[in-house]
Amino acid sequence: MCYRTAPGQEVRPIPGAGVWELIEKQGRKSIAMRIIAIMNQKGGVGKTTSSVNLAAGLAQLGHRVCLIDLDPQGHASLHVGVEVSGVMNCVYSVFSGERTLAQVRQLVNQKLWVVPSSLDLAAAEMELVDAQGREVILKQAIAQMGAQNEFDYVIMDCPPSLGVLTINALTAADEVLIPLQPHFFALQGLSKLLETVALIKRRLNRNLKVSGIMLCLYETGTRLAADVTDDLNHFLSRSDAQAPWAKARVFQSRIRRNIKLAEAPSFGQSIFEYAPNSAGAHDYGGLVKELVAIGATSTGTPSGVVSTAMANPPKMNALVPTTPAVKVEHVAVEEGVQTRESQTINVSQPSFVNDDEDQSFDRISQAA
Repeated sequence: MCYRTAPGQEVRPIPGAGVWELIEKQGRKSIAMRIIAIMNQKGGVGKTTSSVNLAAGLAQLGHRVCLIDLDPQGHASLHVGVEVSGVMNCVYSVFSGERTLAQVRQLVNQKLWVVPSSLDLAAAEMELVDAQGREVILKQAIAQMGAQNEFDYVIMDCPPSLGVLTINALTAADEVLIPLQPHFFALQGLSKLLETVALIKRRLNRNLKVSGIMLCLYETGTRLAADVTDDLNHFLSRSDAQAPWAKARVFQSRIRRNIKLAEAPSFGQSIFEYAPNSAGAHDYGGLVKELVAIGATSTGTPSGVVSTAMANPPKMNALVPTTPAVKVEHVAVEEGVQTRESQTINVSQPSFVNDDEDQSFDRISQAA
């Protein structure tokens, strides 16, 4: 019997879950599993909210989804009603080699599983400092689970840092989704984040790509949000053809500020369960459809398979970084007097360097 827990509610079984799972497993066809990392080193940009609601939305469309919580705070786990306590196994047991993903995952809704996290995961970063192959632990665990052809999607909620856990997620993933608040501080950090993705692609995961940028906490009707969105589209359109984000897009579905999205985690539910008619459910529903559409038109190589072109990749010579200048006007009205104030900010394209000149990845690994 499979159970689901939620704060303030009794532990309850999901009706028919065991029988349903057996029927589904027997009737499944062999399809490519999409492995997606949702990451941003900046906190408070809607990363966990997006991870949970994308996973729940995909499950509602009939896809079998495994949500992996890689944040030691365990907020994604709490969001779906799972609180790790006592001797309950979590993703830390996978990194320590004690359990497999199949042994620690929990069914929380039809076609939606979660691999929960706890504060124990924070110790994994220190314990894995000297471990050989520490960057591929999660990749191997997901490959083992994927061999059973049980899931259509694996969604990984990364911690707000660029340590061992995030490197594991990027090494295991096929795609990266970046939640971004349309503010200039977030835009400035995007360049460094993309450089990290490029390093992982070059050194550990030739199939890694950035599929898109999700605009979260979007304030409709503001000049700032519109300007940042325009600049993001301009930024991506001028990307180098060999960059992992060359085909990335800014999703058309904007995740607007909505109080229901903030309330849903306290009930251990996704926005589709808690407030299915809210603006938040509408926004994430549109985002889910866009994500599925990307997979339907994609011709990328499945995870774990290295294409002929990437097996011997061309040298990526140093590019002269271009620095587009972004100008935004702030309009203020005080005592009937309107004032305008302009601000200009430079956002540079991440540049590539030759492999034998690049030591950045080594510094990241040593710091982690």
